[in-house]
Amino acid sequence: MRQWYEKLFENYGEQYDKESFTQGTIGECDFIEKELNYDKSLRIIDVGCGTGRHAIELTKRGYSVTGIDLSESQLKKAREKADRENLKIDFLKHDARSLPYYKQFDVAIMLCEGGFPLMETDEMNFEILENVAKSLKSPAKLIFTTLNGLFPLLHSIDDFHETGKHEEGAHYKSDGFDFMTMRDHNVTTFIDDDGNEHTLVCNERYYMPSEIKWLLKSLGFKKIEIFGAKIGAYSREDKLSAEDYEMLVLAES
Repeated sequence: MRQWYEKLFENYGEQYDKESFTQGTIGECDFIEKELNYDKSLRIIDVGCGTGRHAIELTKRGYSVTGIDLSESQLKKAREKADRENLKIDFLKHDARSLPYYKQFDVAIMLCEGGFPLMETDEMNFEILENVAKSLKSPAKLIFTTLNGLFPLLHSIDDFHETGKHEEGAHYKSDGFDFMTMRDHNVTTFIDDDGNEHTLVCNERYYMPSEIKWLLKSLGFKKIEIFGAKIGAYSREDKLSAEDYEMLVLAES
């Protein structure tokens, strides 16, 4: 049986690029470059690359990037965009829970919920981190964003999504947050690239900062820092709080 995230992205490349949360690419790549000390010799894997926005921007800036995603529709859009820019980028279909790489990359990026908190079990989410870690050389850097478990302790996720209900893109209605599993169960309504409306029953895992640190330490990452994640404006000055819907994780092995 196909999962909700497979159904969502099977014909959603055009619409995805109109989503409000995909508009911060330039600022996010500025931050990534700074974190990498502008070292263009580093090989980067973009996990859950979607339509390739970060991979394309970083390639334009002179980096070597491989983009992987589960969605053929998203990858097709990424390849088309790269072709228009005359960029040679490997956009490959892989499941992040079983990557074919071993110590091949210097850096992994996994932004905008690039697969990690979307899986149906905690074990599957962990498999993604495990496979990304396996793909990295040593030393290496991992930069990713994920849902902040502090946020639903003090805020309604439904209220948060209400603020974006007039924007283009998918719309979400929470069916309730389960504090025992830290999962938000919601109904997502979206219009695909052919103009057809779909409704999906979804659930996403929110993580406590301490959980993320423990998971990454168990995979051999030594230095782990967590900040608030503002779309298009990642910053080490942004101390994580319960006001942040997402967290930005920086880890070094």
